Amino acid sequence: MKILFVLTYFRPHVSGLTIYVDRLARAMARRGHTVTVLTSQYDSGLAREEWVEGVRILRVPVLIRVSKGVIMPTLGIEAWRQVRTHDVVSLHLPQFDAAGIAVRGKLLRKPAVLTYHCDLRLPDGLVNRIVNLVVQTANTAAGLVADAVVAYTEDYATHSPFISRYLSKVRIIPPPVEVAEITAAQQALFEKRLDTSKRPIIGIAARLATEKGVEYLMKALPLIQQRYPDAHVLFAGQNRDVMGEEEYARSLQPLLKDLSESWTFLGVLDPQEMAAFFSVCDITVLPSVNSTESFGLVQIESMICGTPVVASDLPGVRQPIYQTEMGEVVPIRRFDLLAEAILKILDNKPAYIKDQSEIRERFSSDSAAQKYEELFMELIKEKGEKV
Repeated sequence: MKILFVLTYFRPHVSGLTIYVDRLARAMARRGHTVTVLTSQYDSGLAREEWVEGVRILRVPVLIRVSKGVIMPTLGIEAWRQVRTHDVVSLHLPQFDAAGIAVRGKLLRKPAVLTYHCDLRLPDGLVNRIVNLVVQTANTAAGLVADAVVAYTEDYATHSPFISRYLSKVRIIPPPVEVAEITAAQQALFEKRLDTSKRPIIGIAARLATEKGVEYLMKALPLIQQRYPDAHVLFAGQNRDVMGEEEYARSLQPLLKDLSESWTFLGVLDPQEMAAFFSVCDITVLPSVNSTESFGLVQIESMICGTPVVASDLPGVRQPIYQTEMGEVVPIRRFDLLAEAILKILDNKPAYIKDQSEIRERFSSDSAAQKYEELFMELIKEKGEKV
């Protein structure tokens, strides 16, 4: 089968969406399929075309950037060429260009499958309000044309203003999660870089972005330190020059100044370092505040490493904890209740440790790829196309 994945940003850009598609594309390639990723050349220094782990990446030049989006005048030409030569199109939303590419699939009798990762909620501002409206309109058009819509959880699907319109087309496929295998020596080397004498270690793996609710963990930390004076936060992920989040980063500076001795930014970590990070933490936190967060892959990564999680009570985001019982769910923006939940787990961590191998298998990339493969073949058969 020839599979075309389409999304606005792809590796080396790091986000939950790009990680998802990267894992799925590589898993499909391992299963013997021909895989192409059509994406933007958001950085002019990136190659227009390259092969990575069996996946062909095609990048379309960007003319201008609008908020977090990009305008690619030649995308339409490339999309015609690629849709025509592939058996199925896998579109990943939110994405401004999805509707046009889904229409191309319709015209060429190629199944178009939307995977809806999250709602788009940009920071306040006239330009961002216009961008939100345009993308929502494009998503709606894509949903009407698409043959199927994939969601991570039924919880998010039924609560999402977008997905709930297309419930008859919805397929639930748990997201692909991978945690690198590391040796004891690699774990020791990672810990050597840190001052692990300060315990407990509270981890957060995210970009420094508005929807992540980082300020609520900052406000909760002093409450936690009343019982655990040496409690320390490790932040894994991009914390500098996050696109569209400059104002948010500046707003956190007063809080960070007060926490300078109790908060460490680690920057972007490679897969082995991420596994070491989750293992060294006593607990991890996902204090997201809106439906831009639809699941939180990092929760499963943390659980696979044996580390419980506290997450916000948001559709989809609460499901990893509900499904595994490996953590606590708290209302959004309640830093006091966030602190209470963290303390509850720290005081009785063994009660929250579950079967890590079962969690790993349920959310493996191969499991997700198999379900997508079955869906793709079903839709191709319905259209009477030969693979």
